[in-house]
Amino acid sequence: MYITEVPNRNSPPAVLLRESYREEGQVKNRTLANLSKLPPETIEGLRRVLKGETLVAPEEAFDIERTLPHGHVAAVLGTLRKLKLQTLIGSRGSRMRDLVVSMIVSRVIHPMSKLATAQGMKKDTAFTSLGEILGLEGVEDREMYEAMDWLLARKERIERKLADRHLKEGSLVLYDVTAIYFEGRKCTLAKLRNNGKGKKNKLQIGVGLLTNREGCPVGIEVFPGNIGDPTTLKSQVRKVRERFGIKKMVLVADRGTLTEARIQAELKSDEDLDWITALRAPAIKELIEQNRFEPELFDDWGIAEISSEEYPGERLIVCKNPILAKERSWKRKELLRATEAELEKVREATKREKWRLKGADRIGLRVGKIINRYKMAKHFILDIADESFHYRRKEDNVKKEALLDGFYIIRTSVNAEQMGAEEVVKAYKGLSWVERAFRCMKTIDLKVRPVFHRLADRVRSHVFSCMLAYYVEWHMRRELAPLLFDDEEKQRAEAKRVTVVAPAVRSDVAKYKARTKRTKEGESVHSFRTLLMDLATLAKNWVRMKNKGGSSFPMYTTPTPFQKRVFELLGVSHRL
Repeated sequence: MYITEVPNRNSPPAVLLRESYREEGQVKNRTLANLSKLPPETIEGLRRVLKGETLVAPEEAFDIERTLPHGHVAAVLGTLRKLKLQTLIGSRGSRMRDLVVSMIVSRVIHPMSKLATAQGMKKDTAFTSLGEILGLEGVEDREMYEAMDWLLARKERIERKLADRHLKEGSLVLYDVTAIYFEGRKCTLAKLRNNGKGKKNKLQIGVGLLTNREGCPVGIEVFPGNIGDPTTLKSQVRKVRERFGIKKMVLVADRGTLTEARIQAELKSDEDLDWITALRAPAIKELIEQNRFEPELFDDWGIAEISSEEYPGERLIVCKNPILAKERSWKRKELLRATEAELEKVREATKREKWRLKGADRIGLRVGKIINRYKMAKHFILDIADESFHYRRKEDNVKKEALLDGFYIIRTSVNAEQMGAEEVVKAYKGLSWVERAFRCMKTIDLKVRPVFHRLADRVRSHVFSCMLAYYVEWHMRRELAPLLFDDEEKQRAEAKRVTVVAPAVRSDVAKYKARTKRTKEGESVHSFRTLLMDLATLAKNWVRMKNKGGSSFPMYTTPTPFQKRVFELLGVSHRL
């Protein structure tokens, strides 16, 4: 007996079970049954039985010994290897290098402590396939800490290599500082911070990040928590000069870091160093009082270049943002109302019959606790007596401050031939890339905080490994932009922008993704985190044959069309 397919005109072929026999010396065939309505897998099984094969159920022939999430590991580790980051970290065959790579990959796919990272790679307690791929299934947690010390010793060399890749002579270098709160009391770097940054009543460390103009990180430094942002600037300029070997550059930093004092003391006399920053509100107010520019004459989204004797050899670029003006006006009104509500409670307390608040010292103490809670003390006149308390707004002050709403002034030493006014403003706005890096490292993806390490060098190594993890993620986001909510046509959309001061314009592709949660090709749009979660469903299985002496071999689940698309965009394979 055998199975054959017979053409059936315009219909699907007929699948027939036939028998061969001899009659009077001739071979003839007859149809025993029509199998066309049977499922294809049933027909195939019957075909194999008729050929003499012995069929067994899969569970009788194979054992699946282990199944581990794998796709997200393959994507991150594959990208790290494609970037040749492992060659910057150490030489091939180095166990310490593999341990550092495991920390970087783990930080991207699932941030956790070093102890948990080691636990997640051990053969019996693995969370993912990472330990098996890197040959670290027998790792101990003490090795992770040894690897951190090993990495810190190579930090300068790695940063120099990253700078060689992403910076060149005359480059735009972005720099910003943030605060990261700390758990514990014994680290010498952890200090209370009094500048409004970080978490209230928590010890802090300062972290300064250097990136290129596109936000790609090239260097990071950890500072004691009580050091002001401007104090960190000199060491970072020296770092770019001496360690990275870049003599000429344009440094971009915010007005809280690149202050007047730092410009005069450290940057003004340096002919090879240009800089871009912004003026503080009191300096802008002073320019208005000197009639250097009149706010009333500015159109919406205005931009104009002015000069002042107080800033010799510098360019001042005035920008007006009406949306920012409305936000600041609304916020001021709300803060004034909130302050008045608190002051009114004190005034009522001085008028009540029972338990009346008396005494200028007691009234003043109550007022002092609330008057600057919302930073509005400058807008109130207070009259405190032994038996009464009165307050009123300084309406002239409020009106004068309102004149500044929506205005900001970029200050730079870069000459007009090198960079036009709009290009300077765009460069300053590029600091948003550094802020995005901090946001990603601190909260969204890499979760560098809170820091639990006790030794200062371990803290430095932890922060540096987080920067390397962000370096990998930064490149992954660029490649995966079509599948993320990121705007992959941002540069084309910028051409439609009215002026550089106006809000960024999103492309039609980005708007479509935001509205439909799908790409134009119908694929689901993800955040970076949910994309990794989807990839984690692609598993690596270890299968063993049940026959005597059967060997074990890996088998991957078949990638979904979406997962195939991810690996195509990254240019890496899921088979690691």
